[in-house]
This record gives sequence, structure tokens and C-alpha cells, in this order.
Amino acid sequence: MNIKAKILEILSKDSLAIFGLNNLFCFMEMAIKAKPEVIKSNFFELVASGDIFEIKKGKFITIPSYGYTKGKFLGNAKGFGFVQLGSAKNEHDVFIPANKTCGAIDGDQVIVKLAYDHAEGGEGEVVSIYKSVQHLVGVVCKQGQNFFLEPDNQNIPIKIRLLNGNLKFHRNDRVVIEVRRNTKKLSGLVVEILGQQDDIKSLELGIIREHELYETFPQEVIDASEKLPSSVKASQKKDRLDLTKEEIFTIDGLDAKDLDDAVSIKRTKTGYELGVHIADVGEYVKQGTCIDQEAFNRATSVYFPTSVLPMLPVKLSNGICSLNEGVERLTLSCIMQVDKKGKVVSHKICESVIKSVGRLNYDEVYKVLCGKKADAKHEKVKKSLLLMHELSLALQENRKTMGAIDFEIGETAFIFDENGCAIGVKKRERNDAHRLIEDFMVLANETVAKEFCIKGVPFVYRVHEASKKEKVESVCEFIKGLGVRIPPIPDDITPDFYQKLIKLTEGQSYSETVNKILLRSMQKAKYANKNLGHFGLALEYYCHFTSPIRRYPDLTIHRIIKEVLHKKALSKTRDEELKEFTFESSEQSSLQERNADKAEREVDDLWKAYLMKDKIGQEFEGVITSVNSFGLFVELENSVEGLIKIEDLPQDGYLFLEKQLKLKGTKHTFTIGDKITIIVQNANIFTRKVDFGYKNT
Repeated sequence: MNIKAKILEILSKDSLAIFGLNNLFCFMEMAIKAKPEVIKSNFFELVASGDIFEIKKGKFITIPSYGYTKGKFLGNAKGFGFVQLGSAKNEHDVFIPANKTCGAIDGDQVIVKLAYDHAEGGEGEVVSIYKSVQHLVGVVCKQGQNFFLEPDNQNIPIKIRLLNGNLKFHRNDRVVIEVRRNTKKLSGLVVEILGQQDDIKSLELGIIREHELYETFPQEVIDASEKLPSSVKASQKKDRLDLTKEEIFTIDGLDAKDLDDAVSIKRTKTGYELGVHIADVGEYVKQGTCIDQEAFNRATSVYFPTSVLPMLPVKLSNGICSLNEGVERLTLSCIMQVDKKGKVVSHKICESVIKSVGRLNYDEVYKVLCGKKADAKHEKVKKSLLLMHELSLALQENRKTMGAIDFEIGETAFIFDENGCAIGVKKRERNDAHRLIEDFMVLANETVAKEFCIKGVPFVYRVHEASKKEKVESVCEFIKGLGVRIPPIPDDITPDFYQKLIKLTEGQSYSETVNKILLRSMQKAKYANKNLGHFGLALEYYCHFTSPIRRYPDLTIHRIIKEVLHKKALSKTRDEELKEFTFESSEQSSLQERNADKAEREVDDLWKAYLMKDKIGQEFEGVITSVNSFGLFVELENSVEGLIKIEDLPQDGYLFLEKQLKLKGTKHTFTIGDKITIIVQNANIFTRKVDFGYKNT
């Protein structure tokens, strides 16, 4: 048990009656038998994380207990709010009246005292803000002689007074402020000017900053990365498997620069030898360094239509760690002996050195797989590509048999002009070249996870827990309303049952919408230091091993793999340290992944609204993707989604059938999957929303 856990255990005892910090620390020193400075630093870290709260002067409790709990404050434009609890037992939100927010704003992490609590919700009062929002984005306005920030976040219902600083700002500038708190009053210091309020680039950058994301790195991180070598040294290759003479190559998108995975293949008597070779980032980013700390804070690279915010500095992500063509690179290789049915019969995980023979791209690879003429570079490795395709098809068939779920939901791809402004949007193609790499990466991830789970080594797993039956029942009720006969719902929901539902609606106008609803009914995948399996992939073991340049969990387990390869066995102390670190890495990575996903969605929505601005009055055909009591959401072929308000539908007496997701009138009925013609009525780049009107046909 680590020191933090011991502190929490001591404070959780009802019989503890010690008042005053000095007395408490003296007691803990005797109970825990650790240095006073270590106990104090761990104690105050727990206070800062909201796990310990000073209920009254000198009296500390653990959270949750005594009717106190913690969570994220979700503000509302009308002043009241909710606290989203982190406790698994209390999944509902707690209502906070406007006069009991303690000055909390949307996004603050707070301690809340429950007035009452029950299964469907509760009410409470914010008593402390243990982690406040650091920065806000908004537009400068002026009232009298003073300047204020009007936040972009519409859930913050107040204007924030701006303090004088070094940056000269003007009215209508979009700026970033550093939030200052004085008791319950807020003020802000302008730390960055993004541009004019109606400039599309300043709006995009505003979203990015709202999520505390930055394209630049601290100077000490840049300086440290510049000191790293630009090429592999002879001393680094010692005791590594030399694969530099093998036919190994990368396959990525045309615009990719961080190439962290390469593949190789050979035919064997019993099937195939598949090599998945991953950049050995752990060789260059050592735990505890400033580069590592920054990577931990970011936890993921974030991809926007116009830019990439990397987890690691460019010297690493595009340089020494990127598996660029024709240069030696250090890798961790998972070399698998796979039979003809796609089953791994044996494998080896080792440190290696490779030299990629080609930087291939999906478009040209797909030509080869289709029997079309590709460019010379791709034709040169045609034999390997066709063999890979053969194995890929076997893996897909194998996974289908196991019950893996494959949602066919198109991703968005924007087209930009030379000035960096969007001029078009479409759904990104996913073909056999993409699937080939996906199949190989999944196989390597499964193989690595299985080995280290069986070894009992602390690890970070990519987990996806089974769906809850009540959510699946709700989706099935809707699918029945489409006239589809569905099989009996099992007590234990399996991936195979989802696969059957997808198959039943395949080829219909509503199939993609059904896929989206099925996806929403599932639990979100996350990182954990316990192996809980992956429901969607129908796998007992799974991790993320294949992208250490852009995902911190991959980097975490790379270090563990290397440590085990070198040391063979871990000491008891080291085992405890790794358990704690894999937990912290999992929590931080899951949190930052959700943050990045939200930022990416909001930026996509911004550019979609921008594209529709000059299409007001134009007609398009779309598909109804969601039905609510207030109207219909319709998605166009280019992936833009907009709302038709119920008052803009043909006049009728509509009844909202929630289970069937249907608006039923006496003359008109609208349900998910229906094709309808819309007229673009409005596109607002500030709210990132598009409004449609209904076109009578």
C-alpha cells in the first residue's frame, strides 16, 4: 500500500479524533513510518486533488464521507448548475441552486455538501473549489471605463473584469485570460490575443485554448529535445535484433509526419510471420525528465483539420522517433507466427533496429490491393502487400467469428484552400489498405497485452466494458419501430449480439444512423491498470502498444516492456511503484483523451458552420439522424448536421414517441433514417450550430 493510500485509510476511520495539522502529522509519522516531509507532501497533494477536505479548522475528512463528495461543476447561463460526480455509485448529477455555487464556474472541480441524495438526483451546496479553471477565452467588451471579458463559454453567465497587464488589447478582440480569484470574485489577466471576434482562425484557436491545448512547448522541453541525437548511435544498437536488411515499411496517410509503426511479412510453411515494429520512444524519453512530464500532461497528440498538436516536440515526433524512409531507427518489435486462420501460435517481443525501405501511403497501397498499377515504390513491395492483404482478410474473418463489432461510420475530411480556409467537407474513405494496418495493430496490441497480463506485470490496458442491458433494450425498442424483427435480448450482452443488430439493418437508409445509436449505447473505452477486456473487439486482452509518439499509455508500457526485457523480474518495491504509476497514467490519459475528442468535435463543428454560411437558402437532401420533442436533426451527405425546429415542420399535431424516436402527427410522421429535403436557414460560427428548414415535396 502506498503512502497516499495509507493516509486515506487513517483519515477514513470514524474513531479518529485528532485535531490540528501538527498533531495529525505526528500521529501519521508513527502509523506510517515514513519521513515527515514525504507524509506532508503526499497529504497536501491529496488536499489539492479533492480527496481530503478540511471540514472545519483542523478537522480533515476523506472525500466522499459525512455527506460530502466531489465532482466537476457544470454551469448554466441562468446561474444555477450541476455537479457531475466522479463516484461510480452516484452516476447522477447534483443540482446546485444559483445562491449556493460558492462562485464556481463551468469546469471548476469542487467539493459539494449534499442536502439530499437519491437514485434520480440530488441537491447540494458547493463548499470549496479545489481545482479552478485556469484560463478562459472570450471577447473584450467595455462598460464605462472598464474592460471585461464576455466568455465564449455560454455556461458562464457573468462578465469578468480585466486587469491591466503587459498586453495591449482592444474592444472586440478575442483573448485568453488567466483567471484570478479573490474570495468569490473573478478577474482576469490577458495572456494571449487570438484575433478579432469574427475571425474564423481566432474562433478555432479559441476552442483549442478553452481545452487548455497548446501547439508550443515550454522552452526547457524544446532545449532538452534539441540535445537528443538526430541519428541512431552504434552503441544504441548493441544487443538489439538487427532488422535493417529486412523488407520493412510504413503505411500512413499522405499528410502524416509522425510515423510510429512499420510492418513486415514472410510466408511460412504453416502461415505467416508478421512483424509489427514500433518506434522505441522510451529510449529517448526517460521517465521523470521534463520531456516526459510534458508528455504526461498532454497524454495524447490532438488532430485538427488545419493542425496537429503533438504530444512530443517535433525533434522527436517527426525526427529521431519517426520511422522515416531510408534511415536507421530504434524499435520495439512484436514478431508473430500466425497460422492460416489468423491465430497467433507463437511470438517474440524484443528491442530491434530497422531501416524502412519505403514510406507508403494508403491510396497507392489500395491500388495494389485492387490489382491496379501503382507508383514504382509501391510496385516494388507488391508481393509483400498482397501477402499482407491475404492475412488481413483471414484476421477479419477470424474476428467476425469471435463477434467483434465493426461500425461503418464515416469520419470527416475537410478540403482547404491556400489560405487555410475550408472550401469543402466529405466523409473520409476507409478501404482495405486502412483495414490492413488496423488489423495488424490490433493483433500486436492483443499479443502484447496477453503476455504481460499472464506475467502479472503492472501494465496499462485499453479496456471497454460490456454494455448495460437497459441501454441495449432501449435501442432494440427503436429498431423494432423501424419494422425490423430482432432476436431475443440475452441477459449478458455480447459483442455478437451487437453484430447481429448491425447485420439486420445493413444496406438500409437508416443503417449508419442505427450504427451511431448502437455506438452511443455502449460504454466508452478507457485506459486502466486492470485487464477488463475489450467488449467492442471481443478480446479478453487488449492494450495500446503501437503509437508511443502520440499516446502516453503506449509510452508507459514500452518502458515496462523494456524494463522486463532487461531485468527479467521486478522487485517488490518496483512492482508497487509501477502499480501506482500505471494507475496515474491510465487516469490522466483517459481524461486527456476525452478532452481532445471534445475539442476535435467542436473544431469540426466550427468549420462545418463556416462552410454552410454561404449556402443559406440552398436545398439539400439529408437523412434524419435524431428525433426530439423540439425537432429533428438531419445529416447531409457531406456530414454536416443541422436542426429543423418543430415549429418549422408542416403544421400538424405531433406526438413525440421517445422509444421509437419518432414524431408522429395526423398527416406527417418523421423517424430516424427518413430521407428528406431541407433548406439551409442559418449557420452560426459562434454557436457552431446550423439550422435547417423543411422543404415540402
